[in-house]
Amino acid sequence: MERNLAHIALFAAVIAVLGLLPKLSLGFGVPITAQSMGVMLAGAVLGSKRGALAVLLFLLVTALGLPLLAGGRGGLGVFVGPTAGFLVGWVAAAFVTGLIVEQWRSAPLAIVAGLASVIGGIVVLYGFGIVGMALVLDKTLIEATALVAAFIPGDFAKAIITGLLTAALHRARPASILSRQARASA
Repeated sequence: MERNLAHIALFAAVIAVLGLLPKLSLGFGVPITAQSMGVMLAGAVLGSKRGALAVLLFLLVTALGLPLLAGGRGGLGVFVGPTAGFLVGWVAAAFVTGLIVEQWRSAPLAIVAGLASVIGGIVVLYGFGIVGMALVLDKTLIEATALVAAFIPGDFAKAIITGLLTAALHRARPASILSRQARASA
């Protein structure tokens, strides 16, 4: 139990640290940030439940006011802005990414983690983000989709990096990839 809590806290911290990288904001208020890669990594490494819990912990401390989002943003206000859907979607993204890595064991881990990151960290995440952005900015779903289309190539790169990092970590320390541990210990 303590080990699970330590891993959850560690990945919440990884997501926070990735927010320290300088952000680049587009004109409609959504920053380009490395934090979504932290979400992908949390799911790929920790698995569905622990990965989602790491994101929830990160969001909790952000809601409490810690300036952990890219650009030093924090507090409840971020949950009503243009990125609100993406923030909520991070939980589902980590969960889906982790679930795919847990269940799909017939292919090399780099491929599984990379594709799981595309499905969870891009497809699922963008579903939440686009709906949230459409609601907050009073745009249609098509207009909101057009606004975030510029992020897709970078997110594909993050998914590839996540797959490679997960596989490298597995080679160095197989026991550290909790998403690949026996299901009974999850």
